[in-house]
Amino acid sequence: MPVTFRDYYEALGVPRDASQEEIRSAYRKLARTYHPDVNSEPEAEERFKEISEAYEVLRDPEKRERYDRLGSNWKAGEDVSGAEGFGGFRQGRGFGTQGGFGDMRVEFGEGGGFSDFFESLFGAQGAGSARSARFNGFSTRGADQEATLDLTLEEAARGGKRKISFGDGRDYEVDIPAGVRDGQRIRLAGEGGSGVRGGPSGDLFLRVRVKPHRRFRVDGRDLYVDLPLAPWEAALGATVEVPTLEGTSRVKVPPGSSSGRRLRLKGQGMPGPGNQHGDLFATVKIVVPKKLNKKERELFEELAEASNFDPRQGL
Repeated sequence: MPVTFRDYYEALGVPRDASQEEIRSAYRKLARTYHPDVNSEPEAEERFKEISEAYEVLRDPEKRERYDRLGSNWKAGEDVSGAEGFGGFRQGRGFGTQGGFGDMRVEFGEGGGFSDFFESLFGAQGAGSARSARFNGFSTRGADQEATLDLTLEEAARGGKRKISFGDGRDYEVDIPAGVRDGQRIRLAGEGGSGVRGGPSGDLFLRVRVKPHRRFRVDGRDLYVDLPLAPWEAALGATVEVPTLEGTSRVKVPPGSSSGRRLRLKGQGMPGPGNQHGDLFATVKIVVPKKLNKKERELFEELAEASNFDPRQGL
């Protein structure tokens, strides 16, 4: 069934001297509003066909020049809805239709302009799958859904199975990969919104949010922790315990360690692919007693008298 003719400039809401960028911007805005996957109103599909036809002509300098000269007869009376380079869409991250545009199957042209546009509009996955769709009697893939999955740092490092429940009654047992990172998504295929007219369900994505830890800081696969030391431990050297995700580990502090020095515990960080682990870095932080007893004061005073060390030398 041919698309009823309407002035293309009027269809996109742009003046006749509109630039290519203005035409593209107008179509982008209208497509977001009237695409059948996001607008279930009865007239949305026809409106989308109309603006798509207009854009297909006005975006092409040669077709636009002929249209400006000949108006609705620019193609010698042919229906442009089947013109080369004009097409519909199928599934792509919640956007998708399948069916027929009249009796004609249409594909995107080799130039890639239309495909490139939809990559920017709906994302690469949506653009990639948009090349072979049809319209009439379309079935729609269900929308993808996303929820937040809160994990402690220990849970993220350990991974394993976890039961989650939603307010709508859905319950899942989710496999959490060991070493999952903050912001990473876990995909539950087919557990998103229901499809329309027999279309497949969308996916459910769980976006991981790792809670801040009271002790550890995370940088990629590496962990950082403060290591408090007494002045004599830092000056003389010592072997002390360092907290890890699995408990504690002993580390040797070299003599003469100042605040800020990092001691590396190899493989004590977050796990990664191939059983590769990051490292744990213990950062020296020299701590002095808030109150000195009589003996401590005497010893510190004696040290002050005996030492010629100047920590501010060179400032």
